Amino acid sequence: MFRKVMTMAALGALCAAATPAHAASTTQPGETAGVAAGAPLPPGLYFVNTLSWGERNDVDVVVEIPVLAWSTPWHFLGARVQFLLATPYVATDAVDGWYNVYGAAQLAWDLGEGWGVSYAVGGYTDSPSDAGVQSSSFNQRFAVSYTADGWNLTANVIHGHQSEDIINDFLNVDLTATKKIRKWEVGLVGFGSTDLNGDDATELSQFALGGLIGYDFGRFILQGYVTRDLVEDNYGEKETRLWSRLILPLRHGHDEHVEPVVEHTPLK
Repeated sequence: MFRKVMTMAALGALCAAATPAHAASTTQPGETAGVAAGAPLPPGLYFVNTLSWGERNDVDVVVEIPVLAWSTPWHFLGARVQFLLATPYVATDAVDGWYNVYGAAQLAWDLGEGWGVSYAVGGYTDSPSDAGVQSSSFNQRFAVSYTADGWNLTANVIHGHQSEDIINDFLNVDLTATKKIRKWEVGLVGFGSTDLNGDDATELSQFALGGLIGYDFGRFILQGYVTRDLVEDNYGEKETRLWSRLILPLRHGHDEHVEPVVEHTPLK
């Protein structure tokens, strides 16, 4: 079961994200932490919802990221072809609204012996909302995952190129090191982010670390994690953020038999 559970979790890496109104990263730093971003999904349709809350500089920021992911029965260059569509929502003390719509295509390779790599390319469309950083942008992601023997060891590198010159390009790195113990999952998550073309006075950067716990309910998976900035530059203060994630398979494909998660036992 674990292999299939972790590949389900991989679709969290496809999720688009919003970001606090004062941040430059269009993709929310840490949004893919806790998922096996490099592992291909079994073919089918999936729903993932990532919700987080944090406070920085006396401003509360809630980010919700509902996403539909389609893992197709098709392969290209030996990789599984996958698509996603997401409509994130952002709420602060002063504003709230739908965030930039995100779409992407991904190629995910199963290299065997627990190793997987993926490359995703897509972008955000500018939204009329006042919430978050509003900018059409190009977005690409490269991830490596090891998911054998109940482990999820993943690094996901996310690069964003903004269409607006006044908004900085950015680089995020989301990290995961968790272990599956029967139906439970426990471990560490972390993330770093930095602007790429700012100056010393305005360039934002941070690195955060935290713990994750998850549970496989059979038909769906729930995860929760807490992160805290260890270092930050130009954000004003360090942030503690609470996260939750729902992973729900909606429909399985026909080229591979994917049984309900509840009917499997963890692989050792």
